[in-house]
Parts: sequence; structure tokens; C-alpha cells
Amino acid sequence: MATSSTTGPIGLRRNAIGLREVLFQSITDMAPGAAIAASIPAGAAFAGGSLPLAVVFALIACLFTAVSIGELAGHMPAAGSLATYAAQGLHRVVGFLVAWAYVLVGVLISPLVLLQLGFTTASTLDLHTSWYPGDLWWPWTILGAFIVMAAGLYGIRTSAGLGTILGIFEIGVFVVLAVLLLVHAGSANTLSVFGTGHTPAAHHGISGVVAGSIFTILAFGGFEGAAPLAEEARDPRRTVRRAVLGATLLIGILYIFTTYAVDVAFGPDKFATFTSSGAGSWEGLAESLYGIFWLFVFLAIVNSTIANANAGVNVGSRTAFAMGRIGAFPYALARIATRRRSPYVAIVAVTAVTIAVSLGLGFGYDPVTAFSITGTAIVILLVAIYIIANIACIGYFLRRRRSDHNPVLHIVIPVLGVLAFVPAWLTALGVPIASFVTPLSPPLSYAGIAMGVWMVLGIGYVAWLSVKYPGRVADVARVHLDEQPSGEAAAPTSREPVDA
Repeated sequence: MATSSTTGPIGLRRNAIGLREVLFQSITDMAPGAAIAASIPAGAAFAGGSLPLAVVFALIACLFTAVSIGELAGHMPAAGSLATYAAQGLHRVVGFLVAWAYVLVGVLISPLVLLQLGFTTASTLDLHTSWYPGDLWWPWTILGAFIVMAAGLYGIRTSAGLGTILGIFEIGVFVVLAVLLLVHAGSANTLSVFGTGHTPAAHHGISGVVAGSIFTILAFGGFEGAAPLAEEARDPRRTVRRAVLGATLLIGILYIFTTYAVDVAFGPDKFATFTSSGAGSWEGLAESLYGIFWLFVFLAIVNSTIANANAGVNVGSRTAFAMGRIGAFPYALARIATRRRSPYVAIVAVTAVTIAVSLGLGFGYDPVTAFSITGTAIVILLVAIYIIANIACIGYFLRRRRSDHNPVLHIVIPVLGVLAFVPAWLTALGVPIASFVTPLSPPLSYAGIAMGVWMVLGIGYVAWLSVKYPGRVADVARVHLDEQPSGEAAAPTSREPVDA
């Protein structure tokens, strides 16, 4: 331990990263490699060979919310990100509850993808070797957690740089394979997959495409991941906005291109049987057509899990830091390492929860089931946060920025964003809004119950804070890049011990 000789509060490193790193924070938070290989194929059962059209629908839906978040980020560059937006646009209590939910989303992203890292690596080694047991998944999960923690502790430049390198690799692998698949398809290339003619009989026509798009929307989750890095980015009002919109659009185009390629190569009329594993999958198709290229697909998926875990730790630790700084969460979470300027307590805390959740659920059930439970929990919270962000955009520009108000950007688009995400949220909850929605059964239903309990605890906690320390709840709305919080909620100063 050491004590700084300065007298001002120690904060995150300003102007540490540029548009490229911030952009890849959002990109890797979307986990494009894992989404292409696993999430998007989930929609094939409903949209069949018309899945590319479903991806187009999903991109348009997500762009509505990306625009809303980008508009808010342009005026409020804050590590509190979505919580600050909700506090400013709606009410400080709503902002606190968004932070309460969003920090858990960031914390759960790492267990989700590191569980996938564990069972994907174990099953692949078991399939292609004679010595590795297929159920020995947990060492890979723990190794991934420590790699991500080390990158985070070295500071945002290292963490964001790692995300950039990993993101470029996973995107590159799938782009190359998609081009090869287009060549393989030859005369089978057809734009008819952007119509409704290849939907399966059970979900015929536009209803199948809409169902597929709802499941595909989930592959875009994380496009807002750049927002919590605002206080560490150069020119954050422009950089974060561009990163959120750019990541959504670029990865959406990637999803459309890769989905089209694998669709026409596999066969649109049988694409409803395409899955995330086995012969009818990206890895299986790569192996059958190009032999050893399956290894690159496998590495891209592994790479994607590490990159996504890294992005999740960045989101969770920065949100926890922002709330710790104002005293809404324990002050310890706002402690900054002097040299690296990383929120090391928050990073270590997120890593500890990652390992606990991964091993607890993984051994309590199995890693695949644990993955599904964690993913369901994340979607329930994250989609609800997106809905609130759209509403906050309307409120913020009506209440606080009337001079900048644009009816299309600040009313029409946010309303469309809400309408697009409500069906996805109800689907994640298992509410039977349509025939393709299956009610959740145990243990997946436990995720909804757990998230409900978490939010009830949050409501109780904010009610207590509002009575005992109202200033701390109010400070959720502060944009700390421009001002320091009130004395009651000031960040730990140099008089408190910090890392050298």
C-alpha cells in the first residue's frame, strides 16, 4: 500500500483510450464470434432459411435503442452510463435501480461466457483427442477468469487493447470462412433468403421471421458496452456515441453477411435444422468442407468468450466504481490503483463472483445448464434496461434539453425501440405472447425468480438510502467527468490508502 501525495480525489485515467478501443469494447461485449456460432442459429428453428431476413429485422430493432443511448451518451459522459441516463431522464430512484440491475448484468457476463469457454474447450478436446475427459471444464473457466482479471488490473489501456486484438481475430475468422462458404455455394447463392419463402412449416411466413428475429435480437446484447468507459475515453461525447452506433451497425452487417453465407452453403430449405454444434453447425461445416479450418472456428469461439468476459468485467467494474464513488455502493469499490488507475477492488470483486457463480451453478447442475440459467438472467435484466433507456431518452430531452429536442430522434425512435424490445423481454421471461414462446421450466425459471428477488432487494435498499442518505441517491444523476459529487458522497481521496 502507498499514499498519494496529492490532495485531489483519485479517479479513472482520463483520455486513456480512443475510438478504436471504445468501439471494440462494444463489439466484444456483443461477443460476435459466439453469437454467430451459437446465439443466431437459435433463430433458425423458427425462421429457417429466411434467417438472414430475421437478422435484418433484429438489426433495425437494435438500432432504435442504439440511437437513443447514443443521444444520451452525447450529453452525459459518465461511468454510471445507463444509470445516469435514467436518473437524469426519469428519476434518481429509477437511475439507482438501473445501476443495481446493470452492475449485476456486467458481473454475470463473465460467468456466462467462461462457462461456455469451459464446456466448449473440454468437449472439443474430448472429441479430437483420446486423453482429455469431456467433463473437465472448470480449469478453463478459472484460467479465463484470471486472464481477464490480470488485463483489467493492468489498466484500461491493456484491457481495451486486449479486447481490440481478440475482437479483430474472431471477426476475421468468420469473415474468411463466410467468403469461402459463398464460393462453395456457387450458383446456390440467392437473395430469396431475404424473403419469407424458406420458413419451416411450423412457423410459416412472416410469423417465423418475426420469431427468429426476437431470438436473434439477443445476439446484439452488449452494443451499449462502450458507455461505461466514457470517463476514460478521449472526446467522450463524440467517441461513445459513435462507438455505440458503429458497433451496432458494423456487427449487424457482419451478422447478416455471415448468416447469409452459411445459409446458402448449408441449404436454405433445410436450414431449420442448423444448430450450434455437431455436423449442422459452423464448426461442423468448416470441418466437413475445409478440414483443419474447424480449428480456427473453435479458436474464434474461445477467443470470443475471453473478449466478452473482458468487456463484461469492464462494464461491471466501472458501474460498481461509479456507484461506490458516491457511496451508493461500498466506498471500497471506488478504490483506484495509483499507477494503473484501474478500479482494482471492483475488478477483483467481479472476478470472485465470476468464479463463485461459474463453479456453483456449473457443479450444482452442469456447465451447459448453468450457461442457460445465467444467460436467461442477463437477458431479463438487460432488455428491461434497454426499454428504460428509450423512455429515459424521451424524458431527458423533453425535461432537460428542450432546445436540442428532435421529435424523430427523441420521441419516434425511442418509442419504436420500446416496441421492438418488449416482445423480446416477454419472450425471455417465458410469457406466452405467441405460439413460439415456451414458458420457462425449472431450472431456467429460477433465473427469473432470482432476478425478481435481486430487484426487490434493490428497491428496499434505495428506499433505505433515500431516507438515511438521500444525497447518495441524488448523486446517481451526476456527470462526474464535469463535476465531483457532493461532499457527503465524495470519492475516496488521497488521504485514504491506495495501491502504488
